[in-house]
Amino acid sequence: MTYDVVLLVERALSATDAEQVRSLHEGVEEGPVHYHVLVPLEDAAARIESALGSLSAGEVMSSPAMAMSDVDLDAVRKDCRDRSQHDLDRTLEVLHAAGATAEGRIVSDPPIDALSAVVTEVDGREAIILTRPHVVAEFFHVDWTSRARRKIGVPVLHLLEHETFDEQAGGGEGVSGF
Repeated sequence: MTYDVVLLVERALSATDAEQVRSLHEGVEEGPVHYHVLVPLEDAAARIESALGSLSAGEVMSSPAMAMSDVDLDAVRKDCRDRSQHDLDRTLEVLHAAGATAEGRIVSDPPIDALSAVVTEVDGREAIILTRPHVVAEFFHVDWTSRARRKIGVPVLHLLEHETFDEQAGGGEGVSGF
């Protein structure tokens, strides 16, 4: 019997992230810990729309119109898949280096739906969501963690990527500066 933990990660974990996740499960008596890593596939169309939407009105008015037909959507999709695969490979690499047993997959379903499905599929005991800070989404409880807590029936822990536990504890330390 294993103690299955499902990790939903926004981007590749650092070695410190992997060590911290692994440290949370030292001494688990229910069996060996097995991590199931999920990396959401970035939506290529949304990425293009976001990039186009980030142009200021002045840039749009002074530049020639860019038609969506000028964008190679297949190339953007491939780039998104390559980035997600890189993040998954790197995450598995650092988890294995930290002594963890882990496997993973890229998911194209909405992240919380994918998390819920895998927790059910593997009879997961807990879920850990690792993201960068999303202050507005967290305030309105529409972030991944809040949504997962409402949807799945196991404990859900939210950790900030690339910050140590001490930095996440507060005091204005860490990457987020909060």
